[in-house]
Amino acid sequence: MDVSTFYALFSATCFTLVGLWWNVVQSHHDWMRDPALRRVVGGIYLSFLLPALMGLFAQVGGTDQPQIWRGAFIVLAVIGCGCTLRLLSLGRGNRFLVWQQAGAAALYALIAVVGAFPELGRHTGLRPIQAEAIMLITLIVLGHALVWRFMAGEGRQPEEA
Repeated sequence: MDVSTFYALFSATCFTLVGLWWNVVQSHHDWMRDPALRRVVGGIYLSFLLPALMGLFAQVGGTDQPQIWRGAFIVLAVIGCGCTLRLLSLGRGNRFLVWQQAGAAALYALIAVVGAFPELGRHTGLRPIQAEAIMLITLIVLGHALVWRFMAGEGRQPEEA
């Protein structure tokens, strides 16, 4: 598949997921009343928004002007990593949530590193923009898992012991 076509489909899918998530949130006003829960809801939102934005920048820069997508990936991945690490404290007592968010933070960090040092992506036999695509796909899979667990009731309230 052409990288530009992939990122066009990827971004559109991620923006659709953002919209679907907001539809879910609108029907649960109680989620927005609790500050800790609101941060988790916002974290889920970012888990789809940031990859969508990365996909848009990948389309703009493509393989002709990689500095555009590389710079955007670095900035957005640093934001994603920072936000995800802040949410780790809310996962106390929920091993899945901690592992999911630690994995997402590690992926964001790796996305930033490959953006800064694209030659590292070539060690996989892929172009750097393709290696980034695989990591973004993995981020979305982790985001889906987070939504599933959240909707099943896990991760909604920090454990009080």
